[in-house]
Amino acid sequence: MDEHGLPSGEITDVTSIGGGTQNVMLRFTRGDRDYVLRRGPRHLRPRSNDVMLREARLLEALRTTDVPAPRLVAACTDPDVLGGAVFYLMEPIEGFSPAATLPSLHAADPQVRHAMGLSAVRAIALLGQVDHVAVGLDGYGKPAGFLDRQVPRWLGELESYSTNEGYPGPQIPGLVRVASWLTDNQPEQGRPGILHGDCHLANIMFRYDGPEVAALVDWEMSTIGDPLLDLGWQIATRPASGACSVLVPPLAAAGGLPSRDELVRHYREFSDRDLSAVDWYTVLACFKLGIVLEGTHARAFAGKAPKDVGDTLHTLTLALFDQAVSLI
Repeated sequence: MDEHGLPSGEITDVTSIGGGTQNVMLRFTRGDRDYVLRRGPRHLRPRSNDVMLREARLLEALRTTDVPAPRLVAACTDPDVLGGAVFYLMEPIEGFSPAATLPSLHAADPQVRHAMGLSAVRAIALLGQVDHVAVGLDGYGKPAGFLDRQVPRWLGELESYSTNEGYPGPQIPGLVRVASWLTDNQPEQGRPGILHGDCHLANIMFRYDGPEVAALVDWEMSTIGDPLLDLGWQIATRPASGACSVLVPPLAAAGGLPSRDELVRHYREFSDRDLSAVDWYTVLACFKLGIVLEGTHARAFAGKAPKDVGDTLHTLTLALFDQAVSLI
């Protein structure tokens, strides 16, 4: 921090910030300024440091845009500073996660909750409109053939889970049907753009004083590809979609969120992309997220994740594939 010219002094008021991942986040104060430190999990995975550096690069690129995102302060690329983990510092977000609670303003007014859903769609639409090359993200992903790769890429990921001892393999009705339908009905990919990659409402923070998005957070699945997958992701994970209510229980219980058609119409107000294949992107979101969540279920068999968490996420996987089949 001294080398970056940040205010000096003792580090005080250190508190842990919870989130939707196993990454470590700490809020602290130094020199009368508040910061949030983000690093990989306590037990680093093979790509944890690469993911942190990618996130820092992305947040730096988004500083000049209208996309609501955490503001990067500085990144440390030297893993020796924290004993093996790279990290970055960002400014704290003054907002709340609907996965944890709803302030009284939002809990009491269904119109505010309805506007929250629309604000979330606006945020990802603005993200999808950013020229990733102009903001310095050329090479951040591999946009060519992005849609072509999705089904084989995630089927391969699902197959890799069999290395977890005790895992009986995926018991997912509809898996083959959904994969085949996605391949047979794949639309032509539009111009490349930035994807958040995991933009359900639990990964979005909202302002305390209104329905507006304070920041899109947890960017570890971000890449360059077809941004319409983010729209499909928001539709697929709507709390009204049965089991997806576990992602944001307070918001799901309160209700009042926009319908699928309202989300699509609102996205169109901020994007010039062709939305005729929205259902295909929604099915792809169900397919991809379902497989991602099944990974925790598989690791639970090998004692690498809590059994109750694995069971809950497997139930959500089944619900996502059931939703995909219904859409087909």
